Amino acid sequence: MTAPALLDAHLVVDRGTFRLDVRLAIDKGEVVALLGPNGAGKTTALRALAGLQPLTDGYIRVDGRDLDRPDRRVWTPTERRPIGVVFQDYLLFPHLSAVDNVAFGPRRHGVHRHDARERAARWLDRVGLAEHASRKPRHLSGGQAQRVALARALAVDPALLLLDEPLAALDARTRLDTRAELHRHLAEHPGATLLVTHDPLDALVLADRLVIVEHGVIVQEGDAATITARPRTDYVARLVGLNLYRGTAGGHTVRVADGFALSTADRLDGDAFVAFPPSAVALHPQRPEGSPRNVWPATITGIQRHGDNLRIQLDGPIVVAADITPAAAAHLHLVPGQPVWAAVKAAETRAYPASG
Repeated sequence: MTAPALLDAHLVVDRGTFRLDVRLAIDKGEVVALLGPNGAGKTTALRALAGLQPLTDGYIRVDGRDLDRPDRRVWTPTERRPIGVVFQDYLLFPHLSAVDNVAFGPRRHGVHRHDARERAARWLDRVGLAEHASRKPRHLSGGQAQRVALARALAVDPALLLLDEPLAALDARTRLDTRAELHRHLAEHPGATLLVTHDPLDALVLADRLVIVEHGVIVQEGDAATITARPRTDYVARLVGLNLYRGTAGGHTVRVADGFALSTADRLDGDAFVAFPPSAVALHPQRPEGSPRNVWPATITGIQRHGDNLRIQLDGPIVVAADITPAAAAHLHLVPGQPVWAAVKAAETRAYPASG
């Protein structure tokens, strides 16, 4: 028989006109990333699990124990939950040293002061901050403060670890190093981990599975390969960097908007999605000739730098993002408002059923 998930939850929270209705199950040793746009319900879900937001309905069960179940009048205060939390802004106690910040959790769980400080010292050593044990938070860098917050959360041996945008407050260089450090610690954590983030790179690097929420409900979930290969909403497509359209397929053609059709390498019939990366879109000053491809007239509506390339926003029968090199943009003399021809080879597209 399959062992029950360490976290088994049905989170139902009503807040004014907003309703969160999400089911989450996370196994021991598993890291799940909860992603979604602002206002999707990510923070509400995290607060509910942490005991900072009571459920309207549903339940929260961790390691077989009900923590919150309104229909049975079960409610467990935050400090009595087997949960560790790392907040975006760390929320370290400014008047306590690093070691006493880490020792705070074990002390609240009844551990003797001396033993709690010994445990805290071991955790600071594990996160590479043993020499900073006596420092107050104001004397720590952002990356160091984040590691103290992680040590504080792990020092209580939590069955469930909650990470609320743990890298968002860091600069790019520190974020890169801390992400690698965090990945190592999560791989060693025997409990379940929920990472709440809006950053797809954090999710792809740190998580075993992604859960996407929009408007308070789950719209897609699966491993990174599944999500990136077959996005099912515009938000998910943008998250993984794809142009996405929904239409009706008939053979190797998908009609997506006002009769406009895209040729695809995949053969399908019925309700379908078709997707392709911005890098697959070629731009031309005149209608291109040659091998069979999707070709249509478009107008440039925006130009932004995107990594080493330029991201060109196009309007026309469909709205498209195209990535081209600065050299190509200079050769084409691209400016907003300029008419161009866009082309995508059928072999560069992915078509898949919209249902299932």
